[in-house]
Amino acid sequence: MSKGIVWDLSSYFKKYNSPEMKAFKKALKEDIAKLQKTAGSLKTLDANNQAKWEKVFLDFEQLLRRLSHFSSYIGCLNAGDAANEDYNRESAEIDSISAEFGKIVIYMKMGLKKAAKADFAAFTARKKLAEIKFHLEEMRQDAQKTMTTELESLAADLSVDGFSSWDRLYSTISGKLTFDMHWPDGRVENTPMAQCRSIMQDSDRQVRKAAFEFGNKAWQTVEDICAACLNALAGTRLMLNEKRGYDHFLDVALAQSRISRKTLDAMFKAIEECRPFIQKIGKAKAKALGQKKLAWYDCEAPLAIPQLNRYSWDECVKIVEKAFGTAYPKLQQFFKDAMKKRWIESEPRAGKRPGAFCTGSLLTEESRVFMSYAGSMNDISTLAHEIGHAFHSAQLNGLRPFLQEYPMTLAESASTFGEMILADGILNDKKVSDAQKLNVLTNTINHGIAFLIDIPIRFNFEKAFHEERMKGEVSVSKFKELMTTAMQNQFGDLLEKDGANPMFWASKLHFYISGVTFYNFPYTFGYLLSRGLFGMFQKEGQAFLPKYQEFLRLSGSDMAHKVAKKAVKADLENTEFWKQAIMSHEPELAMFEKLVPKVIK
Repeated sequence: MSKGIVWDLSSYFKKYNSPEMKAFKKALKEDIAKLQKTAGSLKTLDANNQAKWEKVFLDFEQLLRRLSHFSSYIGCLNAGDAANEDYNRESAEIDSISAEFGKIVIYMKMGLKKAAKADFAAFTARKKLAEIKFHLEEMRQDAQKTMTTELESLAADLSVDGFSSWDRLYSTISGKLTFDMHWPDGRVENTPMAQCRSIMQDSDRQVRKAAFEFGNKAWQTVEDICAACLNALAGTRLMLNEKRGYDHFLDVALAQSRISRKTLDAMFKAIEECRPFIQKIGKAKAKALGQKKLAWYDCEAPLAIPQLNRYSWDECVKIVEKAFGTAYPKLQQFFKDAMKKRWIESEPRAGKRPGAFCTGSLLTEESRVFMSYAGSMNDISTLAHEIGHAFHSAQLNGLRPFLQEYPMTLAESASTFGEMILADGILNDKKVSDAQKLNVLTNTINHGIAFLIDIPIRFNFEKAFHEERMKGEVSVSKFKELMTTAMQNQFGDLLEKDGANPMFWASKLHFYISGVTFYNFPYTFGYLLSRGLFGMFQKEGQAFLPKYQEFLRLSGSDMAHKVAKKAVKADLENTEFWKQAIMSHEPELAMFEKLVPKVIK
């Protein structure tokens, strides 16, 4: 077990493509088609068809349980053996099944869209629907921003070969792209673009700079294709937004994230008002690297810390277990149970897809954690992060599916909270070396730069791009200009001359995700929210944890700011909450600045 463990997926299905699995998929597809037909045949909700519509919603929830079960299982198999053609084919079929399932949602929205106020009120008061009143109201509200049933169904069908195909084209192009890496010793190696980011995290600045410059040269060879993809994605969104009656392109992102515009503005106002302190974080990183300023390729760079240990998997487990146990015994017990049940896949081996994630089944109410353990402190932090996600899901067990679906803005709460418990445990452990503590603190400093500088850059670029796209197609040169301006504005005098990355609009996958718009600010939101929650925990101690668990349990039940207000009395529409979360970096920054000269000599 020193290198990691392999997960047990037998509670999903005993074996891939077993008669049990085939029967499950067949029944799932048939029942989706059946419910789609039933929902499509019903007229607008009124006093006479409420029982029929109620059954549609109840059946939909049960189908959601089954779809999540099957989808999670195939996702696990595909991640563990990415080259397996059977798993890839099954994964593609999941997309098709999900698209058919999505059409049921269209019919449900249409059924609520023009329902009389009294009829809708009576519907939400029904015994089996009362506890999901918020979700019904949300669906009815979303329905006001829809086209006709025929046009929405057409848009869903066209998305497969139209809208989402631009996403797939980008993935194909970026997946095949390579660059000539010029190493300091004179070697030139043709390298997959997928490795560029990891090379830019090298402690040698010459290596980082070469990866940055030659990686961008490769991106420039496909910049016209990337521009076409982005223009098509944004153009389609803007057209659909207009036809659906949205006033502003951000309204869709706010709805998807379940936050108010007031909440979003409060967070970004806090970032702006704390700019001098955020700059201080960046300057501390630059100084630790032996520089006066930062270039883009320095942001994720590690420090050249001597005597850093590599940890076996057994040591990793003990570190996480100890940190959790010291601060949060219930989280420690959950981690022990997950280990015992083999819910974790950490063994490094050929064929696994990169990255880490947590997935789960609404049917069995179990989670699975995926990663490839390589022995670094970052890997240990990744385990704590993903276990946090699994713990979040466990707090929702027993709730109906509608109440278990939380927005992306709240998705990172428990995961980052888990990371912070781990970091705090390590930093307060007298047995841990200064070198290892500095390594942990460097991760915190890098997070500060990522979430308080990098993500706002993405948000401001994407906002400016959409404003330009409303006027017409955006040229490659304009993309570069918008990105450079966004970076210069956010970094300020912290940015080294020519240190911006004008090609970031092309190299960042998140801009090309068709399923979610503005796939950026929820990360900063979740990160700062977690820091705010952890600050409350530090102040209140163990008495805070039941409130924290209630926060997680309510995360799928309402708007984000209402969940926070109800569970932990936090006001997310107030700039002060976010400013306190940002300034909570102060103790760690002070410790970082103290340890750098002590460890790096």
